[in-house]
Amino acid sequence: MLAVSREPLAAAYDLAMLDLDGVVYVSGEAVPRAPESLTRAREAGARLAFITNNASRPPEEVADQLTGLGIEASGHDVVTSAQAAARVLRDRLGEGAKVVCLGATGLVEALREQSLVPVSVEEDAAALVTGYAPDLTWQAIMRGAVRIRDGLWWVASNTDATIPTAYGTAPGHGVLVDTLRRFTGVEPVVAGKPARPLLDETVRRVGGRRPLMVGDRLDTDIAGAHNAELPSLLVMTGVTGLPELVAAPERLRPTYLSPDLRGLLEPHGQPSVDHGGVSVLGGWRAYVASGALHVEGAGDTADWWRVVATAAWAHLDRSGAVVDVAGLDAPRA
Repeated sequence: MLAVSREPLAAAYDLAMLDLDGVVYVSGEAVPRAPESLTRAREAGARLAFITNNASRPPEEVADQLTGLGIEASGHDVVTSAQAAARVLRDRLGEGAKVVCLGATGLVEALREQSLVPVSVEEDAAALVTGYAPDLTWQAIMRGAVRIRDGLWWVASNTDATIPTAYGTAPGHGVLVDTLRRFTGVEPVVAGKPARPLLDETVRRVGGRRPLMVGDRLDTDIAGAHNAELPSLLVMTGVTGLPELVAAPERLRPTYLSPDLRGLLEPHGQPSVDHGGVSVLGGWRAYVASGALHVEGAGDTADWWRVVATAAWAHLDRSGAVVDVAGLDAPRA
């Protein structure tokens, strides 16, 4: 289920496409060991692309934040769902097309970059695009909803249900998408993860023949990699914890698994699984008994996560039941 890589991932893949929140930083602070891991991955020959479903900020603003955290980045290294949405629009409409823009600065700039013309919700247009915009008025939303219902083509930058803020987790752009979908009965074309356009746009802009998606979320990062038919690395520094990992169906399972971004710098072993579902790797042994997951042995923390995931998934596939992980704690890295 997990793959093997006999060389470090930064050598095996020439482009690492990195989700930001939960992978590179958390609450505005760099994830421990992330800056030095990314520097070493570059030194090993991998290109780095920082990708985000947030359509509100221009790439240069994101790059400045990364630089402030000690991570070398330029606007060229950042790809947003706004840019992916603009590419989807231009590919269908061509240059010079007018597009109603219900979004923030990042979305407006992305449209202009693709030689599209952002217009207000009252103007004639060939399409409408939406993105996260905290200052968007209810009047504009209502008018846009009616225009979508009446046939105006709709592209959504992403469908993220939540967004982290200084005052806690808040409703994201996906809440607006759900509202418009229910009112209009229309399904938008989605540009951001887990849809494919953002990953395709990243490869197009940054380059790379052997891309690897790196993320912390199963339902966006890993699902997006599956949709784009790309390998993926899941890091355990963000929203995915042990309960979510062991419950992952096949379509949400990563190719590789690591506690943090040091996984880019290491070979990856593949656990062996016997007919009884016992998973073994690097001194660790994981198995399910009476519905509960048990781990024995000692060794590298990354291998602990790998045997746990493999044993749990084997049990899930065989029985249809998610293992009980109550009381099971990962060893410290």
